[in-house]
Amino acid sequence: MALIEKPVSMYDGNHMDIVMINALLHSLYDVFDTMVGLDIEPGIPELKQDRVAKGDVSGLVGMKAEGVSGSIALTLTQSTIREISRGLLGEEISDSGREAADLAGELTNMLVGGAKRILAEKGRDFDMQTPQLLVGDGHEIVHHYPGQTVLLPVKVGQDVFYIELNFI
Repeated sequence: MALIEKPVSMYDGNHMDIVMINALLHSLYDVFDTMVGLDIEPGIPELKQDRVAKGDVSGLVGMKAEGVSGSIALTLTQSTIREISRGLLGEEISDSGREAADLAGELTNMLVGGAKRILAEKGRDFDMQTPQLLVGDGHEIVHHYPGQTVLLPVKVGQDVFYIELNFI
């Protein structure tokens, strides 16, 4: 499991909370191992330069804890929607409509909820908002914090989905 061991440096001088990021990564592995039944391989994080989503459907959740605020977005391409829905639901979602948005929202809830549980076990708690669902080619993801957004590609099978992290 690839965990981040030191802060990801931001152009504006801010740093991500490593405990939060590692909890999200642990949760991601857990969700895909136990619920989806697929292996994942996180790629190399990079700074995101714009607001345009890399996929067709996204779930965005705001989070706040003592000393850290931010949001996470999970963005799925049409091919990852099909792949993940087969593993999670036992059937394929073939379009990026309401069912795909619901899938993105549910995965985002599982990811952030798992991280919340992991952090609670370490004596840290955070509040999370209800996921905002975004659909459509070229939709924008607006993180409501001044920190730089980090884009983490995650390989699943032959496909890739993306996690956007924005914490200050």
